This record gives sequence, C-alpha cells and structure tokens, in this order.
Amino acid sequence: MIIIFGLVVLLAAVIVGLTGVLSNSGDGHALTDGFAVFGYHVTGSTGTLFLYGIVVGAVGLIGLGLLLAGARRASRRGRIARHDLAESRRETADAYQDRDRLAEQREMVAANPGTADRTPHDVDHGHRPAGGRDWRHPFGHRTTQAAATREVAR
Repeated sequence: MIIIFGLVVLLAAVIVGLTGVLSNSGDGHALTDGFAVFGYHVTGSTGTLFLYGIVVGAVGLIGLGLLLAGARRASRRGRIARHDLAESRRETADAYQDRDRLAEQREMVAANPGTADRTPHDVDHGHRPAGGRDWRHPFGHRTTQAAATREVAR
C-alpha cells in the first residue's frame, strides 16, 4: 500500500515538474536578472531555472537516500554484533559453569573413591533441568562431557 502511494506521489511530482518547465518557457518568461552559480552564468527562462531546481533536488534526494541506507546498514551490523557478543558471553559462562561442575565432581570422587558408582547422572545443577537438557542442548550433555564424567568416575 505504501509503495502504491509512493508511486502516485512520484507520478504527480513528475507531472507538476513537466508542466512547470513547459509552461514557463519562451521569451515571455525570460529571466530579468542574470546570476551565476559556481562561476557559471545562468541565462534562459524561468522554466529552465525550474528544471535546474528539479535536477538539484533529485540529486539531493539521491544523496539523502544513500546516507540513510548506509546508516541503516551500520545500525543493523551493530545490532548483529551486539547479539553475537551477548551469545558468546552466555556460552562462555556456561562453559565456566560446566568446568566448575566437573571440578567439583572430580574433588568429590577423589575424596570418596567408593561412591563413584553411586553418583546420579541426571542431577539438577541449577542451570539445567534434570537430565542435562535445555534449549542449547536438546539431546542432553555433549559427548565430551559424558566421556569426561566417565573418566572422573573411574
């Protein structure tokens, strides 16, 4: 809907511009006072001046569009980078918690060597539900963690 509205407005602007240029041409609409822009002396009719204004406006609009597109892209890249950083920090915190949990298990086994066979594998450690499943590991603990747990138990 917005695209159709934009096309209608653009078409209306083109029609108004063409009408302004074509209706203000000829000797009856000559510029009374000459002027210069960047050293270029402008002569002609008011229709020609209006056409120059349209061209300058279109170039300015293109420049503004490029500026906004670049800002939008930079904003999107920054948002993605912040999201990736937060995810990396969560994974690092999980890795530290897993490391601490394994260290505690090793200490427990070293202190009580006869109880290694009786340690439950689906203990709730506070950051995962029973069974070791959560949204990051829907099938349980990683294989390397299970192997490390078995090594500690031996």
